[in-house]
Amino acid sequence: MEDLKEFIFENKPTESCHASTVLPLDDGRVVAAWFAGTKESADDVDILTSVRGENGWGEPVRVSADVKVPHWNPVLFEREDGKIILFFKVGKKIPMWKTYFSLSDNGVDWTEPAELVPEDIGGGRGPVKNKPIRLRSGRVIAPASDERNTLWVCFVDISDDDCRTWKRMRTVPTKSLRGFYVPMIQPTLWQSEDGGVHMLTRTSRGRIYRSDSSDEGETWCMAYRTKLPNNNSGIDLVGAENGKLYLVCNPVKKNWGSRSPLDLLVSEDGGKTFTRLLRLEDREGGEFSYPAITERDGILHITYTYDREYIAYRQIKI
Repeated sequence: MEDLKEFIFENKPTESCHASTVLPLDDGRVVAAWFAGTKESADDVDILTSVRGENGWGEPVRVSADVKVPHWNPVLFEREDGKIILFFKVGKKIPMWKTYFSLSDNGVDWTEPAELVPEDIGGGRGPVKNKPIRLRSGRVIAPASDERNTLWVCFVDISDDDCRTWKRMRTVPTKSLRGFYVPMIQPTLWQSEDGGVHMLTRTSRGRIYRSDSSDEGETWCMAYRTKLPNNNSGIDLVGAENGKLYLVCNPVKKNWGSRSPLDLLVSEDGGKTFTRLLRLEDREGGEFSYPAITERDGILHITYTYDREYIAYRQIKI
């Protein structure tokens, strides 16, 4: 298994960075984005993007909807017309989030940001951290969550016109083994061979939870606990062309536990079981978190936060 590791930048353009996203293009280039500034939630935090070409990663480009308001959680996706869409959150605090988007033909030049769902006050729409998926029917489903009113709940936003308009679906139901509400956010999605759609979620209960949909995301079953540990930190998964699922996470069973190690897991049975394929990072006191993963032509593309100072990039041939 071939494994390339590098940093998107060596000379830090900002004091802090976090929450990356990655998108490989048809021409072999790779686009990445992350939020960056003095520290998370500071007013100077904007979105930075960079493109990896034949000569490595290009200089970061800043995207901002408001230079005086913190930006958060960029997500990259490619529309059917080839346009690259960059989603991101803007708001002083998480419950105040609004989702903006910007478009690009090349990953370098971006349109003026606009609200994804104008006048929405629902705490953010569209993808909250992880990429949308395009179903075989053409429908796009964005994994979303809401942190208003001290609650953590997941939902999906559905687009049947290639990301131009969105329909918010009902909250994914959740209940613990003892019958209590389970806080869940930042889902990651895949579609199975039978057409079902599935999600894994970050929780505060020491385990990743899962929910399933048999109607292309319109409704979801009661979320249920998996055997996968979760330290209340971000995860991401991709359904690869070879039929396998690849999940990146911190395998730590403790609420707000260490964000090290960081592992790449694989499932060959539709997400019923996962085994470790590769330990990406492991250092006591280190933070290796908020991974993003996608796949194109048998190559996994992974980015993640490295000590809040760098964004690491991995390219793994499977």
